Amino acid sequence: MNHDVTQQQINNAAWAACDTFRGVVDATQYKDYILVMLFLKYISDIWREDTETLQKQFEGDPRREEKLRRLLSRERFVLPEDSSFYALYRQRRADNIGELINEALDKIEDRNKSKLEGVFRNIDFNSETNLGETKERNRRLVHLLEDFHKPALDLRPSRVSDDIIGETYIYLISRFASDAGKKAGEFYTPRSVSTLLSRLADPQPGHTIFDPACGSGSLLLEAAREVGSKNYALYGQEVNGATSALARMNMFMHANDSATIAWGNTLTDPKLLAGPNLRQFDIVVGNPPFSLDKWGADEAAADPFHRFWRGVPPRSKGDYAFITHMIEVAKRQTGRVAVIVPHGVLFRGAAEGRIRKAMIEENLLDAVIGLPANLFTTTSIPVAILIFDRAREAGGIHSDRTDVLFIDASRPGHFTPAKSQNLLEESHIDKIVQTYRDRAEIERYSHRATVDDIAANDYNLNIPRYVDTFEPEPKIDIAAVQREIDRVEAELVEVRARMAGYLKELGIDV
Repeated sequence: MNHDVTQQQINNAAWAACDTFRGVVDATQYKDYILVMLFLKYISDIWREDTETLQKQFEGDPRREEKLRRLLSRERFVLPEDSSFYALYRQRRADNIGELINEALDKIEDRNKSKLEGVFRNIDFNSETNLGETKERNRRLVHLLEDFHKPALDLRPSRVSDDIIGETYIYLISRFASDAGKKAGEFYTPRSVSTLLSRLADPQPGHTIFDPACGSGSLLLEAAREVGSKNYALYGQEVNGATSALARMNMFMHANDSATIAWGNTLTDPKLLAGPNLRQFDIVVGNPPFSLDKWGADEAAADPFHRFWRGVPPRSKGDYAFITHMIEVAKRQTGRVAVIVPHGVLFRGAAEGRIRKAMIEENLLDAVIGLPANLFTTTSIPVAILIFDRAREAGGIHSDRTDVLFIDASRPGHFTPAKSQNLLEESHIDKIVQTYRDRAEIERYSHRATVDDIAANDYNLNIPRYVDTFEPEPKIDIAAVQREIDRVEAELVEVRARMAGYLKELGIDV
């Protein structure tokens, strides 16, 4: 296989295609058009190359067309002939090109219901609201089709690997999140943070991996990469319909077609069930929205799955609602949870304090890791990672572990400062992960606290209470300082005397 196209070339070509919309349509909207078109081009190029290969294989065979249809129907997907990117490109000057693109996407969904049903439901290439009136809309769509028809975006498998395509998708998602700031950052967790969280969660071959607020799926994919093989199963749920569709396309682009991505509100309507109960997972990771208001507290007391038995989180802050859900869907005695939270989760009182105390007394909390500020496009505040380990329960392999490891990786030297967004480099991630795995105590960096220590702090998990980062002032030799002052004063007397002599020679009366 000759993959003669570099990652950078594909990234640049895909980003250049965004010029059709940039500055005219908000990034939170035009990202959908760009990413859907990249997806369509990708599956069209795969289908085209597979078809050409099989046609050559059966050349001269009287049953060629029948065999061709049968073999193609066994592929990852079926692409109707009149719905490919190339069919649309040939019709790009049609007055109703937006309508034609919509029809093509509908046909693709219809022929691939098990994998793609509903994935394009939130995208409308014929939208006057998003793309303008007919003339302007058609002009933009012509440019879009022509941009993706350029040689640099030839995505045939013989030229480009699945890894490159998947990375381009992640690249575009990260650029859209950066450009759109808070409004779009919700669908993307920065790569370094996803890597750190995944390594801390430590998924193994055979594991099921779940993200209850999966966004575009980047964190799930990073966790899958950490497994080191294809022996895993991915699951996610996302409340935003357009973003859940984005996650499903992202899974497809990364050859994770079997991933299950549900659309719905995890807190009020969890979709991933095993009969009447919540489905259980080996690994649960998440970067849920911080301090979500109106998350569903009114219905929580009567939750049919009894998730909130430790207490109902406050109506205006859903952090512990997500944490509670994640713990409840982790497998008993073996499951692990790694979640990104705002620092308020560590110390706020009232209902949150009671829930936090219960989780600590159950011996579920394994580690608290403080990260630097300004790691995210969505917020500049510092965040923390909480690790919960259900293997610490009675009968689990870590049931004899009763301390909580605190790591303070928020101070200078533990990240790389940058103008727009601070970075966690590989060395920073390695140190955090190794410290966690060794449960090492490092001066001014990490400390293991007992439950008694935490109870003495009224179950407050604020990291400075446990990791002493105080830098002692250097000792000052008072006698030496006084000697230096005396020396300087003596020199000053001498200098003043010389200056007075010079002024007298010049006839200046002082």
